[in-house]
Amino acid sequence: MKTLIVDDSNTMRMIISSTLKKIGGHTIETACDGKDALSKASAFKPDLILLDWNMPNMNGLDFLKAFRAAGAKTPVIMVTTEAEKTRVIQAVQAGANNYLVKPFTADQLSKRVADTMAKVKKAA
Repeated sequence: MKTLIVDDSNTMRMIISSTLKKIGGHTIETACDGKDALSKASAFKPDLILLDWNMPNMNGLDFLKAFRAAGAKTPVIMVTTEAEKTRVIQAVQAGANNYLVKPFTADQLSKRVADTMAKVKKAA
């Protein structure tokens, strides 16, 4: 599965990447903000995007809105410290398929990825 990790923290990108590699079956591309992600998503054509909310240049919510406005259907999991219910609702309304609050465990990430991909497959 081709997975795009979008986070301004290099450490967080490495943690998520390492976790996904342990799960297995992931080809990883990373982006440092929403603008970087928009350019990389069109070339990389990910099967899944793991997206932080708070980033410079273009935040995750703005990326998600632009990505969905362009017609992209790729599943997106928001992986963020934003835990308020209103933020979760905002993300879902903008087109997020799932939501994971930092900090998280490897098991939580693995389960969220599996659940999201299962829902997308079932809906197809």
